[in-house]
Amino acid sequence: MKSIYYIGMMSGTSLDGVDVVLVDLRETTPLLLGTFYSPYSNDLREALLSLQQSGYDELHRAAMLSNQLSYLYAEAITGLLESADVFPQQIVAIGCHGQTVRHCPETEKSYTIQLVNAALLAELTGIAVVADFRSRDIAAGGQGAPLVPAFHEAVFKSPNCHRVIVNIGGIANITNLEPGHFVTGFDCGPGNILMDTWCLQHTERTYDHGGQWAATGQVVPALLKALSSDPFFAQKPPKSTGRDLFNLHWLEKKLQGRESPEDVQATLLQLTVVSIAESIHAHCLGAEEVYVCGGGGHNSLLMSRLTEVIRGGKVALTDQLGIAIDWVEAFAFAWLAHQAILRKTGNLTAVTGAKGSRILGVVYPA
Repeated sequence: MKSIYYIGMMSGTSLDGVDVVLVDLRETTPLLLGTFYSPYSNDLREALLSLQQSGYDELHRAAMLSNQLSYLYAEAITGLLESADVFPQQIVAIGCHGQTVRHCPETEKSYTIQLVNAALLAELTGIAVVADFRSRDIAAGGQGAPLVPAFHEAVFKSPNCHRVIVNIGGIANITNLEPGHFVTGFDCGPGNILMDTWCLQHTERTYDHGGQWAATGQVVPALLKALSSDPFFAQKPPKSTGRDLFNLHWLEKKLQGRESPEDVQATLLQLTVVSIAESIHAHCLGAEEVYVCGGGGHNSLLMSRLTEVIRGGKVALTDQLGIAIDWVEAFAFAWLAHQAILRKTGNLTAVTGAKGSRILGVVYPA
């Protein structure tokens, strides 16, 4: 069967860099053929963080950052194609998520912004680009997120086993894959975003490797209760969130000021664990297998705690289902680009709350 090559790109809420994958989306099982990772510089990360709130000359800064990201993405694609010995002419399209700087689906005039100059990226690579996946769903009354559950259904759903896929990136989201039922899913709260932010502030490291720093602290019950009391956690799906809500300012308002930094880190890790577990228990009744993907899967303490609190069933990584945890989301946006090129819908209304199925993404021809 003829190969159908796509590239998927994902740069998420954690702002650590961009994941790039080369995939073959022939009609049999999709194949992951190559991967590439390009980190963000500290300056780029800080510039992107500064756009999380209004500031001086932000339209110009956003446009310049979109261009800068596009050059970085193009370099990453070149690295990927060279390592895989594949030519640009062999690629149908690039599915580029872009970098989220605002996600406001609940406001009276809902919107979402992912930075990338997709026209420039198409020009630089000579490959068609599909971008701006979330806006169409929001226009249809949806949350615009999460979008990966449709991909999870396509590649991870079992005809006879009730599975749950947990993506722990900056934000954590859940996909409920119950045989014989519509797929459901939603953002359940912070994944790594608060832990990474707190770790950077107090250790100058961008993340807590393996949860080692959190392991030196103790969970503060009063703080965990205060964090868990945010209305988002009690909100019924469909729902989505991001750095607009879960940020350092949100955290600092919950602190008493007497907590040690390592105890706060331990509590933030527990918040991620509890919010995921409670969401599974409340909305994925009878789940037999839970598979984790995203950067949180590398946090051994988080994985250990998650296994402890999820009652019954298997807890493992998506590696066991054929896609390594670091590449699932980028793979998903290659698949969503393929859906757009074929004029097929990419959203799940039970997940996002949109009033109907929609073709997602804007195509920029090569």
